[in-house]
Order: sequence, then structure tokens, then C-alpha cells
Amino acid sequence: MIPAIEVHQVHKHFGSTRALDGVDLQIGQGEFFGLLGPNGAGKTTLINLLAGLALPDQGRLAVLGHDVVRNYRDSRRLLGVVPQELVFDPFFTVREVLRLQAGYFGLRRNDDWIDEVMHHLDLSDKADSNMRRLSGGMKRRVLVAQALVHKPPVIVLDEPTAGVDVELRQSLWQFIRRLNRDGHTVLLTTHYLEEAETLCNRIAMLKLGKIVALDSTQNLLKSIAGCRVWLKLSGILPPVLLPQVVDQADEGYVLALQDYLSLETVLAALRGANITVQEMQLQQPDLETVFLQVVGRGRDA
Repeated sequence: MIPAIEVHQVHKHFGSTRALDGVDLQIGQGEFFGLLGPNGAGKTTLINLLAGLALPDQGRLAVLGHDVVRNYRDSRRLLGVVPQELVFDPFFTVREVLRLQAGYFGLRRNDDWIDEVMHHLDLSDKADSNMRRLSGGMKRRVLVAQALVHKPPVIVLDEPTAGVDVELRQSLWQFIRRLNRDGHTVLLTTHYLEEAETLCNRIAMLKLGKIVALDSTQNLLKSIAGCRVWLKLSGILPPVLLPQVVDQADEGYVLALQDYLSLETVLAALRGANITVQEMQLQQPDLETVFLQVVGRGRDA
């Protein structure tokens, strides 16, 4: 089966800055795929290349087999992109904006689908409102609607829920999940790692223009993060266990363990020091832990 998105040895420089450095990536049709990384890792640059807003210095990108440079019209028609920036035309209403967007793809009499998209994004009561009168969260909803108005099989979401309320976030993901179940491929970039963990089947992590991790979400959680345990003790933690401490919270210690079997070693050390466990809680590994281990604890991470 032809990949929904194919990226082969893509390089992109901006002056002396190496934004992408030999990126290889394949995303299958129907996947819900996460692209994570700190600020400046190259995520938006890669999306701009897919959308034809910039040209690669080297390498090839394709959407459902259509080269984004040689077959720009075909690849762009198959792609719907929600940009990170709030870009809008202040002279039109919401419905007029969506009709104009549909017209760019040669679609006429598309109001039934436009009404459905607006309904799922809670925009119906704003259909005749001028864009400049909308709040930031409402403008972002319109950006999502614009990306979906031509029913693209591949949807790219670049920080779609940045600065929006919880209610919109839930309704947006419900709608996107439905599109994914119907066969649409979704590529998501987000700084809300709990969103990526919940939604994405596979995840790639970018750092300094290179992919430093690529696997299923579950494999990343199992193989990299290990596990943690919170302990409330009757005394001071023995020195032998101090290297495993990653936090002190709620009058207790949080220890990082390689696996659950390591818990017995910790308990044996406590028994040897005559320290009893008053309370204990095992903590499941999360994507934030994986992200920090792989990408690092730099300022932007």
C-alpha cells in the first residue's frame, strides 16, 4: 500500500541553521501519527515542506505517492493543514471563508459538508459572524474547518489546540477521531504530550532536525520510560537508594526504577535499614518521561 506520507533523506537549511538533517519517515494510510520535539526541532519546517510552502534542499516528500514538488496540485489536494499561526481574513464571515477555501479546490455547492464541519467544531452559531469579531479560540476552530473543507484524506495538525479551552479540545478530538476511524490519516504535532499519548498509534521525536525516536506509543512507554514508585517512609531514605530519587513529593520520595522487578531491591534495602513503608504508589510511565529521556531537559523541551 502506498504510504500516506513519505519523507526520504530530506535536508533543509536556513542560512547556517540546519532545520532538517536527513529525515526519513513513512506514515501509513489510516494512521494517527504524532510528531514531537522541542521548539526549533524542525516540526513546522517539515510540515511546510509537505504543504509546498517551502522547498527541500535535498530529498523527496510525497503525499499518497504524489511528489510535493513535481506533482504539487495533486499532493496539495490530498492534504489538509491546520497551521500553528492564527491567519485569517478579517473581511469575511465564517461561512464565506469556508466557501472561498472550498472554491480553491474547485468545490461548489459544498454547504452540506461545511455545515457538518461547523457543527462538529461548534461554529454553527458563528457562521454569519465576521472573522475579526471572533475570539482566538474561535479563529483556531475556523482554521481547523478550513483544513477539512475539501475532505482531504491526509490531515496535518500543527499545534491545533494551543490556547483553546478544554471544551473545544474535547469536541475537536472527538471529530478528528471519527475522521481517523473513517480512514483519514492524521499527523499531529503538539506540546500537550498527554494528547499524543492518548491519540497517536505511532510517534516520532525530532531533535535538531533528526529523528531520534520512532516507534509505537506503547513500545516507547514500555522500553524507555521504565517505571516509578512513590514511597512515604518511617525514616530517611538509605543513601544507597539516593541515586534513584527523581523527586520529593507529598512528604515522600519518587524513585525511578528500571522495571517493576527492581521494586523488590528497593524494599530489601529499606528492610535492611529498618525503615518501614507507610504508603506506596506505583506510577505508570508516561510520554513526558519518555520525551525528557530521549530529547533532553533543555530549556525548550
